[in-house]
Amino acid sequence: MSSLDEILGFLHYNPDSTRSEIAENLANPPSPSSMKRLLSDAVENGMIAIDGRGRASRYSLTPKAHLLRTYDVDEYFKKEIDERTVQTSFNFDLLENLLPKVELFSGDEMRRLDALQRKFTENISKISADSYNAEMERLGIDLSWKSSQIEGNTYSLLETERLLRERKQADGKSREEAIMLLNHKEALRFLLENPDYLQSLSVSRIEDVHSILVRDLNVERNIRRSRVGITGTNYRPLDNDFQIRKAMELACNLINGRKNVFERSMLSVLLLSYIQPFADGNKRTSRIVGNAVLIAEKCCPLSFRSVDSLKYKEAVLVFYEQNNISAFKKMFIDQYDFAVNTYF
Repeated sequence: MSSLDEILGFLHYNPDSTRSEIAENLANPPSPSSMKRLLSDAVENGMIAIDGRGRASRYSLTPKAHLLRTYDVDEYFKKEIDERTVQTSFNFDLLENLLPKVELFSGDEMRRLDALQRKFTENISKISADSYNAEMERLGIDLSWKSSQIEGNTYSLLETERLLRERKQADGKSREEAIMLLNHKEALRFLLENPDYLQSLSVSRIEDVHSILVRDLNVERNIRRSRVGITGTNYRPLDNDFQIRKAMELACNLINGRKNVFERSMLSVLLLSYIQPFADGNKRTSRIVGNAVLIAEKCCPLSFRSVDSLKYKEAVLVFYEQNNISAFKKMFIDQYDFAVNTYF
């Protein structure tokens, strides 16, 4: 861990600290001159806010640093669930004050994403409608498989392909696993036939997508009225429908207000997962909604096929526990690259 990362980590839990207080609590404090330079550079780069002058100056993280500072995810999860210092309750300030103030992608990241989008647009301009539909079907099979696998579905990719194309269930697999996969196919089909359906997000339309994904799975539809827990974390989602609906409306307004389609898509995935508005099927819904945002703007959808399921869950848990998007953002960009260069 670099000295700057250590400083940012300390300030995350100890805002309004002086330079000497920061130095006293670092495992490997830099020299006084190096500390002064590190803090000055971090202030200039918008990662640290300063209040006061000289030795009386106090330092805190900016919204940008809270959201974007780098996490070593492997190191983070070396600590067991009860050893980690985490945000245990839902953070409304994230939606109302932190996220609205920060551009989530750097200039270099946007240049990479924009170049990939240009490549996708050029690629699909050169193929027939039949070829486009065939590639979208292939992407949809991969998405249905990986999105379900992340949730514990045991179908292989080849078994998923046969199920979705021939409706032949795999031997030894449960009926519920097959339904989960078929519902993914149906949700994606609906959004491809209605590409503008989630161009502007609303609670009711997200509920519609969720209803498709949990059809015939004995899952309560619409905003939940009971408490849910999440395995592997001490983060506790909201537990009453009034607050859940308020959080969903804030999230929809925040996402709809962003001009950047990649921000809108990524925030859809993260915030729906974070809010956990439904009794079950939250992350499945978030991935389909995030893709619907891309489809509405004629961008390449994500299959998530090459994602390691454990790494995906860890990146999401870092967002739950620390409200930090750095790990998930890297995964999102890599998956957009993978999709553009694998399909079409």
